[in-house]
Amino acid sequence: MFDGLGLDEKKKISEKTSTAPDLWDNPKKAEVILKELKYWTDLGDKWKDIKQKAEDIEALSGMIDQDNGEEYSEFEKDYKKLEKIFQKAHVELVLNGPYDKNDAIMVISSGTGGVDAQDWAAILLRMYLRYFEKKGWKANVTDKNVSEEAGIKSATIEIKGMMAYGFLKAEHGTHRLVRLSPFNAKNLRQTSFALVEVLPIIPESEAVDIEEKDLRIDTYRASGAGGQHVNTTDSAVRITHIPTGLVVTCQSERSQIQNRAQAMNVLRGRLTQKMMEEKKEQISELKGGYKEAAWGNQIRSYVFQPYTMVKDHRTNAETSQVQDVMDGDLDMFVEAYLLKGK
Repeated sequence: MFDGLGLDEKKKISEKTSTAPDLWDNPKKAEVILKELKYWTDLGDKWKDIKQKAEDIEALSGMIDQDNGEEYSEFEKDYKKLEKIFQKAHVELVLNGPYDKNDAIMVISSGTGGVDAQDWAAILLRMYLRYFEKKGWKANVTDKNVSEEAGIKSATIEIKGMMAYGFLKAEHGTHRLVRLSPFNAKNLRQTSFALVEVLPIIPESEAVDIEEKDLRIDTYRASGAGGQHVNTTDSAVRITHIPTGLVVTCQSERSQIQNRAQAMNVLRGRLTQKMMEEKKEQISELKGGYKEAAWGNQIRSYVFQPYTMVKDHRTNAETSQVQDVMDGDLDMFVEAYLLKGK
């Protein structure tokens, strides 16, 4: 069972790497390797537990009297419970893309829809922060451009956690909201859009080569609420990659040096994604590139009124429990996407 899934092989590779004599020459890399070994070890234990429980249920199935409603109901509950555990373990196992184990950067940008779209971007930011918390990941909002009227124009979040990029790549795309607008005097139905970009954090040693001469770096005063230096020193950073025209900004309460480092993380991720897209006939794991956050490009729709529904257009996964989704219950959509075609 395990060899066919490749789990034993992945664990053996991690074990071999973790015993290399020069492991601690690079402490940061060593930490990642040990986390990866723990991940595959824990997943192996989980699969063994699933296999044992499946064998137990199979043995019990021949002893269950289906005419005994109570007994059969308990058996059915155990089966469904195991089925859910199996699906989650399966999702973890299929995360074998080149950057799936990496930390991630998420960029949320308001799209078509005016003030409603900016409010929608802020709602998505809250939803994802709740999701990260449920996953046990560390999240840090490194850049937030607050709108004067309501919501946000954009936000950048750095997420640290095992397989963070592998899971979050399912969220890359345009998200559509339908609701009765609280910003419209007549409370009319409004459709709004926001773009969610998900990028892997690429270590400098593995990143595409970025030459200093290809960068234009501008500094300016950070805007919005923050530490006492905000609006008084040129701590914010804007980096333009001249050959591709990609522009990345970062402003926070930290120093210009830290903002530059964060901006370079985003730039490396975007350049890596761009490179992978150019080879998409061979590699389909990384999708993206710029798509206008507008009608026809959405990957998922969220309907608040006149009825409640969240539907993913790529997998047809849907639920009427909108509030649960907005509180960070995204597993059903992430899992359906990752298991699609597996």
